[in-house]
Amino acid sequence: MRQPLPLLPPVPFVEEMGILLMRWEEGESSVELDPQAHHLNSLSVTHGGVIMTLMDVALGRACRSPTNPQAVVTIDLKTSFMRAAAGPLRCEGRLLHRTATMAFAEATLYDLQNRICAHATGTFRYVERLPDQARAERRNARAAGSAPKLPET
Repeated sequence: MRQPLPLLPPVPFVEEMGILLMRWEEGESSVELDPQAHHLNSLSVTHGGVIMTLMDVALGRACRSPTNPQAVVTIDLKTSFMRAAAGPLRCEGRLLHRTATMAFAEATLYDLQNRICAHATGTFRYVERLPDQARAERRNARAAGSAPKLPET
């Protein structure tokens, strides 16, 4: 059995969802999820929001480079659902094009029988990561219910 790669920096939401990063190479990624009861909709198949999250993670990783893991944020995500997704799922992400500030990628979601369940395209923007101290100040301000102070320029 293959071991997942560490998701660095940690993304608490992705970890809570149970999404595993299985492959991350230049311009490509693969993530997996074994849906549990809390991932299902009223039809007992994987909820569309869970599928979109899985695809967003695969797309975002494909846009980033393991040798220079610059942060990205999602600008646009278009998803086409083709069949109900149940059981262990695998999502393959692929970078299509990159500029200095933007990236364009696609992802395909497969079920255990290797059938395509969904396809997505996404647009991402490269952003600078906040220093640890600024992130901590924002987190503390949100917890205290006050707006964080913006840095002076």
